[in-house]
Amino acid sequence: MLNWPTRYKKCVGIARGLAFLHEESAIRIVHRDIKGTNVLLDKDLSAKISDFGLAKLNEEENTHISTRVAGTIGYMAPEYALWGYLTDKADVYSFGVALEIVSGRSNSSYRTTNEFVCLLDWAHVLQKKGNLMEIVDPKLQSEFNKEEASSEDDQIGSLMHQCISISKACNVRSGENA
Repeated sequence: MLNWPTRYKKCVGIARGLAFLHEESAIRIVHRDIKGTNVLLDKDLSAKISDFGLAKLNEEENTHISTRVAGTIGYMAPEYALWGYLTDKADVYSFGVALEIVSGRSNSSYRTTNEFVCLLDWAHVLQKKGNLMEIVDPKLQSEFNKEEASSEDDQIGSLMHQCISISKACNVRSGENA
């Protein structure tokens, strides 16, 4: 089991990796399949994005790429899954994979009831109800104070609020209310 500092380090590593692919690399790359199984840990437990088999190059002058949809259901941004409208925001939407890291649950196999399609849907509802801490992996419960962690000033609370907010903001064409 990964403790909280290691999970947080993994989330930060994924974010840095995406920032490199989208902003710092000489060739802009949209990964198209960011998910837990495509993030490896090195000997220092630093996150490394892997499996570039579906990746697309994005030339700087392009606002988006129209392409055949490929990737894993449950991790794809709605505008990409529905219309093949691909931007780097699709990878950022997939950064909601950090919710898997915090919750210890897989997004693709997650379902508490029929009303939630994925982990992010459940997180949205919990956030609206002010119960976001319910999503945290029960194995982590002893590693933090629940009241402090639910604050956006705490690492856990901040990370979850950011994942949800970023995923909602990246939902640019899905018709959902952000």
